[in-house]
Amino acid sequence: MNMKKISRQMSVLMGLTLSFFLSLTGNLASGKFTVIGFIISFVVSFIISVAIGLLVPMRKVNDAVDRKLGLAPGKPSTHAVESLVSDFIYTPIITLTMIALAYKNAVSHGAKGLKFGPMFGKALLLSLVIGFILVLIFTPLYMKLLLGKNGVGGPPPHGAGGPPRDIPPKDNQ
Repeated sequence: MNMKKISRQMSVLMGLTLSFFLSLTGNLASGKFTVIGFIISFVVSFIISVAIGLLVPMRKVNDAVDRKLGLAPGKPSTHAVESLVSDFIYTPIITLTMIALAYKNAVSHGAKGLKFGPMFGKALLLSLVIGFILVLIFTPLYMKLLLGKNGVGGPPPHGAGGPPRDIPPKDNQ
């Protein structure tokens, strides 16, 4: 199986999920939710997220972190650390871009007294918490879905050296 294909699919699914929820949160937290603002935020965030997913080999990064910290694969604590690593790679870049766009838009529409630093800091903290929870929850779900969809880890498909999936094996009695 081509793990690069699964990695690309994972990048798209996680990009959609992170972008949707972080864009929704950001727009709701701004106090001025608009559908257009949400859509623009979602599209830009999705593009950034997929680009990061395609450029950063997360499996290699996580494997290196796991080795460095002596973490065992498959353990909940290992998954939590890997989720945190992923969160710290994706979320600051997405949040910085979204806040820069929101700040520029607000200033261009006459907002006074806005300070970029505090605006970014609050958004980053909120986004890191939400991003961590999303990565923690959705990564294993999507990975299981994609592995199954791509025939990894399940029974062989019909005609591939095993019984068809819908016919149980015969008992030898």
